[in-house]
Amino acid sequence: MAQISHALLRSALLVGLLTFLPAASGMAIEPAAAHEFKAGSLTLVHPWTRATAKGAEMGGGFVTIINAGSEADRLIGGSFALAGRAEVHEMKMEGDVMKMRQLEGGLEIPAGATVELKPGSYHLMFMKLTAPLEAGTKVKGALTFEKAGEVPVEFAVESINAKAGDHQPGGHDAMPMDGADKMHKTNGG
Repeated sequence: MAQISHALLRSALLVGLLTFLPAASGMAIEPAAAHEFKAGSLTLVHPWTRATAKGAEMGGGFVTIINAGSEADRLIGGSFALAGRAEVHEMKMEGDVMKMRQLEGGLEIPAGATVELKPGSYHLMFMKLTAPLEAGTKVKGALTFEKAGEVPVEFAVESINAKAGDHQPGGHDAMPMDGADKMHKTNGG
């Protein structure tokens, strides 16, 4: 009985602390809807990733970021509970070759704009996965912004074949990330 009470007390203290800290800093960070997260003028809509095969070392993170504010912000990094690190990347065609590179200075989120991180475009790259990502689960993580700071989120793990268009009406089908780890190594990032 003492262990249960201790665990409940610890959980209650943690919830209280997580509620108090953002408010004390002047930055409200809260879930905005079913699978949206809000930090100041930024709304992060449906953070998601794909399931991975056993032994996969990398995965991609996707989300739609809405900046309703009057100032730009910049996505400069993130974290993912099942990865050694997370980086902001871009995939794009250069001639007939799809190349991927880390965005050293991050990704600008212009004022009044919506930026979609999706397969085959801008995305988070989860490096050094510690376990396979299983469809139907959620993984804790965060997006880090230059001005809004660290915003805690949960990434929904979708099927291994999920596309950006599967999540939003009018979304875009995009190139699957299958083999992206090979492109990343081959093209030097």
